[in-house]
Amino acid sequence: MALRSVLTGVGSYLPQRILTNAELAKRVDTTDEWIVERTGIRERHIAADGERTSDLACSASVNALKAAGRDAKDIDLIIVATTTPDLTFPATAARVQAELGVTNGAAFDLQAVCSGFIFALATADNFLARGQAKAALVIGAETFSRIMDWEDRGTCVLFGDGAGAVVLEAREEASDRGVISTFLRTDGRMHDLLYVDGGPSQTQSVGKVRMVGNAVFRQAVEHISGAMVEACARAGVGLDDVDWFVPHQANQRILDGVARKLGIDVDKVVSTVALHGNTSAASVPLALDVASRDGRIKKGDLVLMEALGGGLTWGAALVRM
Repeated sequence: MALRSVLTGVGSYLPQRILTNAELAKRVDTTDEWIVERTGIRERHIAADGERTSDLACSASVNALKAAGRDAKDIDLIIVATTTPDLTFPATAARVQAELGVTNGAAFDLQAVCSGFIFALATADNFLARGQAKAALVIGAETFSRIMDWEDRGTCVLFGDGAGAVVLEAREEASDRGVISTFLRTDGRMHDLLYVDGGPSQTQSVGKVRMVGNAVFRQAVEHISGAMVEACARAGVGLDDVDWFVPHQANQRILDGVARKLGIDVDKVVSTVALHGNTSAASVPLALDVASRDGRIKKGDLVLMEALGGGLTWGAALVRM
């Protein structure tokens, strides 16, 4: 039997502070009605002063390990998908490794912005399926509030902070349980649609998020839909066979647009955007954890996860829970 990457535990963490639309309306020219109508977002969580991306990642990882019934000593690979690392270097994953007490294997960061968790899941799957690791923590963690322009209502209303994590284990499975297929793409020609206007090499600064919203919306619906179809085609299954769709929580209008384009029952789409906002690389595992804890997603369910982010990057992952 071939090795398969089986998802054995999911966990998440959200900072305590909640920033509502009403509070945002006191800072920028917007209203709760305007934000809800255009995004579906009602509130988002904001990291406390001194609370780092690695802190969020560690908390989510502890919860994922508990759900999997594993200890940190069982882990020999940590991948943190993040756009907001603690430091330029070393990797946030290295800090997570140290904080959790993991002493085996490798730990590194992966940068694909909002698609980061999908890219990290595919990367970990390749390590495990080739026998190069036995158990991985795949984490999406962001403190996006640190790179927001709080005077730009086109972006500051969208994003929040949070972390989600999964435990992947290499197992010999007779069934199709585990990661079944992945699909990843990047098109650097669309760099200017969604980016941060700073970085150590170019500006020697952190920078702020900049986005061409309408263009990103159009690209998101097209490319996310295509990635979902391709991931299913590679596995030889139809969209109708999927039990749950767990998309990147960017905007409720994007979620609805993709569902309409592909004829998907909206009741099968997990949406947490109203309470979390867009948490970038954290949004998919956060939503996966919410739907797992409330009993919607169960062992044996076929789950399709998908995302689009700056780069532009996009991708999808089909997993049997």
